[in-house]
Amino acid sequence: MGFKGNFNSRARVGRGSVLFCVGGRVRRTSGSASRLCSCRDQQGLKPCLRRPLFDGNTPSWYHRPCKDATTGSDRPMLPDLIPGPPLPWEVEPPNHLNTGRKSLMRIGIDARLVHYTQAGIAQYILQLVSQLANLDTGNEYVILQHRKDKAPLVQRPNFRRHSVWTPSHHRLEQWTLPAEIRGLRLDLLHSPDFIPPFRRNCLSVITVHDLAFLLFPQFMTRESANYYGQIDVAVRNTDHIIAVSQSTSEDLQRLLGVSESKISVIYEAANPLFRPIDDEQAMAAVRQRYGISDEFVLFVSTIEPRKNLPTLFEAFRLLLDRYASGAKLVVVGKLGWLVDDSLAAVERLRLQKDVIFLQQVPPEDLLYLYNAARALVMPSFYEGFGLPALEAMACGTPVIVSNVSSLPEVVGDAGILVPPRDAEAIAVAMWRVLSDPRLREEMRAKGIARASCFSWEKAARQTLEVYHEVMSQT
Repeated sequence: MGFKGNFNSRARVGRGSVLFCVGGRVRRTSGSASRLCSCRDQQGLKPCLRRPLFDGNTPSWYHRPCKDATTGSDRPMLPDLIPGPPLPWEVEPPNHLNTGRKSLMRIGIDARLVHYTQAGIAQYILQLVSQLANLDTGNEYVILQHRKDKAPLVQRPNFRRHSVWTPSHHRLEQWTLPAEIRGLRLDLLHSPDFIPPFRRNCLSVITVHDLAFLLFPQFMTRESANYYGQIDVAVRNTDHIIAVSQSTSEDLQRLLGVSESKISVIYEAANPLFRPIDDEQAMAAVRQRYGISDEFVLFVSTIEPRKNLPTLFEAFRLLLDRYASGAKLVVVGKLGWLVDDSLAAVERLRLQKDVIFLQQVPPEDLLYLYNAARALVMPSFYEGFGLPALEAMACGTPVIVSNVSSLPEVVGDAGILVPPRDAEAIAVAMWRVLSDPRLREEMRAKGIARASCFSWEKAARQTLEVYHEVMSQT
């Protein structure tokens, strides 16, 4: 039964009237300024207080005919009233509150982060929105973008850009963002950056990429800790959680007590741009753009403590000293936070001429760097997924990764697993790949096959299924 049907009897009254909800119907009558629910029993009229407010789940002005306290049966209703014009709050409720709701949904996706960066979670947003646009032509999508980000992420008839003033991670976000989206009449809002607006008039899905801030709080800045410290409230407040790996799902259950039934594991994928190309073509492009003439090992990620760069630098020093390698180490990624230890390690280990830092590399150039590299090394202490490893495998580049968190899950048997704190093991793994062409070819074939198991089309389809599942449970 839709809610509007429960307000089909009303009384035309003058000024100074009050509302009566009579057995599930609304009437006006003169009297005090309170709002009442009137029920008739043998002792006469016995009112009970009701507030015509929407509490975010069920309208508190909607209730079934009141029950008799002794018999439990419905009390008889007062006589029908004279039909009148719609009352101010007799408006169509959000679609997800209608049992006879529309089959199509209005879905919001918070894409504000794309204005600040094109890496990490922003790549997740870009790829997901792009594939949803290819996949879904029926539902309506509202893409929340920063007001300065003028270009729509996609151009589709059922996708529209909505300008938002609230910056990502702002300290007043929980106050201003709900006000900005209240009038959009969304059925569901997907928040890919962990934290949804806690006060909202729609359903919520969030994506949790990792819980590094809980496992390694010493690696966080104060600002990041304040923002991601809301995760405990977020997982309780949202209607469903997408985890990007089984490892992250298990962390949610173990660290935050989230029920497994509230989590869907949906794997990310590499950008379709990343693919194998001819080695000579790749090396020529890299030499021309970045002046890298020697063979090299590659690291790709934002430079931050949990990426474990000091240990990688120690391993590379061992590689140069023990095995007389002439390779270079190319570090691709912008400077993140708490980077002093990583940069100091380069000087302490005398690697200034052997480590090349490239901060801003567009995806088109990163394609050539992956293909030209002898190996990608990713010795992270923790990853929620490990997208650079998947991108490298998609290009046919051998990968050496930590044997912790999600990395073994993503790489499978296509890469070499090493303990993240063991510099010697990392050095040996790099030397094996650099010195053994047969091993490189074997890892190349396995990596390409492994990467083909992941796709953004599959991820978008599974995400759309989550939207439908969440809506169907209301």
